Amino acid sequence: MPEADAAPEAPKAPKATEAPGIGRGPGRLLLSLYGVFTVAALSRAIVQISTQFHEAPLAYTLSLVAGIIYAVITVALWRGGEAARRVALVSCTVELIGVLVVGTMTLVDSSAFPDQTVWSDYGIGYLFLPVIVPVSGLLWLRRSGPQPQQDA
Repeated sequence: MPEADAAPEAPKAPKATEAPGIGRGPGRLLLSLYGVFTVAALSRAIVQISTQFHEAPLAYTLSLVAGIIYAVITVALWRGGEAARRVALVSCTVELIGVLVVGTMTLVDSSAFPDQTVWSDYGIGYLFLPVIVPVSGLLWLRRSGPQPQQDA
């Protein structure tokens, strides 16, 4: 029988290599946003590719690529851990580059895109969330990463 005066064990501090949980706090909001983006982008791309691919193959393929990237980020945020955090970092970086390149291309030469993509005009059709969310994701993933141990 344990003694009544015994103090409860203090929680152990996470090791320097452990992420505090990329799907917690603001990470939970990112996880939700990426989940919605995954469904929206993939659904739209699948319908467009199956019904009107000949009209704008590049735009519809880019929407499909965006949806796949969103799915990878969603799964990485959901799984958590250091390896998943690295996958999410790379994927958010690729997403941001895609948004910036496609956004710029649609402004410079709109004839190259006869129909909108998720990333057209920096995501204007999605309230600019396609450019805001990866920046927020990169900041969160950087902040939630392993912190160097400080000597006391």
